[in-house]
Order: sequence, then C-alpha cells, then structure tokens
Amino acid sequence: MSAKLLFNLMQTPSFRPWTNKDLTDLVSHAHNRNIAQFLTDSFPYPYTEEDGKKFIQMAMNQSPTSLFAIDMNGEAIGSIGLHPQHDIFRYNAELGYWLAEPYWGRGIMTQIIPQVVAYGFKKFSINRIFARPFETNEASKRVLEKCGFELEAHLKGTIFKNESFLDELIYSIRTPQKPPPPLNC
Repeated sequence: MSAKLLFNLMQTPSFRPWTNKDLTDLVSHAHNRNIAQFLTDSFPYPYTEEDGKKFIQMAMNQSPTSLFAIDMNGEAIGSIGLHPQHDIFRYNAELGYWLAEPYWGRGIMTQIIPQVVAYGFKKFSINRIFARPFETNEASKRVLEKCGFELEAHLKGTIFKNESFLDELIYSIRTPQKPPPPLNC
C-alpha cells in the first residue's frame, strides 16, 4: 500500500470554525513564503502572531461562518473560506484557500473543497462559486479541475505580485440549473 493511500486512510481532513486555540498552528503554518506567493497581498509575509490574532477574531465574528480552519486531527493546517459577493454579483461567492506546505500533494484539498462548496450552496443564496488562482499556481488549478470547477476566463497580466505581472484565471462551479416555471398561455 502506498504511503499516500495509507495517509488518507488514517487521517481524514475536515473544516471547522476558527478558535483562539488555533493561533499557534495558524502562525506556524502561515509564516511561509511559498504560501504567501500565491495569495493576495492582504495575506502578510512575514506572518506574525498579531496577524493571526486579527484573522482569527475576524473569522470568529462572521455570521454565518464563512472562514474555516482546515483541520487534521485537531491541528489547524490551513484555511478555506467563501466570500459572498454584493450588489449585482450577490448570487456569487469567491472561494479562497491555502494549505500548510507539509500537507501539499496529499489530496487534502480535493476532499475539503467539495464539502465547502456543498456548505456554500446550502447556506448562502448563491448559484455560483468561483476561485481566482494565479496562472503560475499549477497545483491549485489541478485541484479546482478535479473538484469540478471549469475555467471561465484567463485574464492577461491582471495580477501584480512580487514585482511581476501575472495572469489571473477564473474557475467556477454552479448549482444545477432549475428549469423555468411553465408559461401560462
């Protein structure tokens, strides 16, 4: 039996609300340039204890909860969240996530994303969930495709990160379309 299969059989990742007890795990895992390079600049690097406290407080104050810890045996090993949109985009939510580097390549995100998508479609009045990975983030693109997301757009040079212009991709998944009500003629 492969080590990867054995890992997946022994440990099942889940998502749960953030708590103050997660601070040490959050700071330990988030303080990583390899994670920050694929996230917006609002995700700081270096990642400090103060950054972690602010994030956890923000996550705990949401109602309904839309920012979650990715949990493995009680340890917060990453974050995943839905960001409901507003105004003319109100039936959409953006999916964002990161996973601690020691857990990369273990199939964790392909287990977690479908659970969060199902939660999002049930909890929020949305019909589309989208994600915007950088073109250079091959792993994130593969994960989204494995989870049923489809590439909707490839925007050239829209991201400016680490002194370089990068392409932005937009992937989405939608709720099954309901047929329109019959016409009364």
